[in-house]
Amino acid sequence: MRFLFLGDVVGKPGYSGVLARTAELRKQHRLDAVVVNAENAADGAGLMPRQYRRLIEAGVDVMTMGDHLYRRKEIIPILQSSQRIVRPANFPESSSGRTWTVVQTSGGKLGVISLLGRVFMRPVDCPFAAVDTALSEMEAENPRCILVDVHAEATSDKQVLGRYLDGRVTAVLGTHTHVPTADSCVLPGGTAFQCDVGMSGPYDSIIGRDIKRVTNATISFEPSHFHVATRDVRLCGAIIEADGEGKAISIERFEDRIETQ
Repeated sequence: MRFLFLGDVVGKPGYSGVLARTAELRKQHRLDAVVVNAENAADGAGLMPRQYRRLIEAGVDVMTMGDHLYRRKEIIPILQSSQRIVRPANFPESSSGRTWTVVQTSGGKLGVISLLGRVFMRPVDCPFAAVDTALSEMEAENPRCILVDVHAEATSDKQVLGRYLDGRVTAVLGTHTHVPTADSCVLPGGTAFQCDVGMSGPYDSIIGRDIKRVTNATISFEPSHFHVATRDVRLCGAIIEADGEGKAISIERFEDRIETQ
């Protein structure tokens, strides 16, 4: 199986890029599935139902979310009903949304789990216990491959989870910090890993936001709305190839520059 995971889709630039490019990327890279972290699609925070539907229509198989899960309350009914989107599995049990999903692809079944880190993040339940529970529940579906999105601030959080899950899942890929890291590898047990796959959005920015506004607020402490930037739009992520047993054969850092006016 070959699948592409795209990091945080930031605002209209990233969202429009995914809509425009997904179908062609599937053909060009012979992809069996495309998974995206969509938690920043709606003006940089949250996801709206119309955006969810259009991403599915464009060819996205599954969406993961993160700490901005409920920033747009309109998405809650979709979280409650859809098998194509997952919330962090270590949110409270009463939280709306699926803790894992399995979808059928041209390369077999793909399982997807989202986890939230605990260092410098909002208080959440234990990600290790949550992923163990999700994997146990998922066994009945017998997915060929499993992708775990670790939405975390600290590289140590992501590395520990990568090592903890090595040999048990196909890929552990990080999101949230929006900056691609240069540590992509296949771990000894056959799990592809990268601390952060980067964002899908405007890179002439401060992690997706207007440079001038972020800089002024940082220097002066005066509050300002951080508008999503618009220039140097790229889709960033990782392409994973796995064997018949769900072990990663390779991980390829992915970047697709989007031409904008």
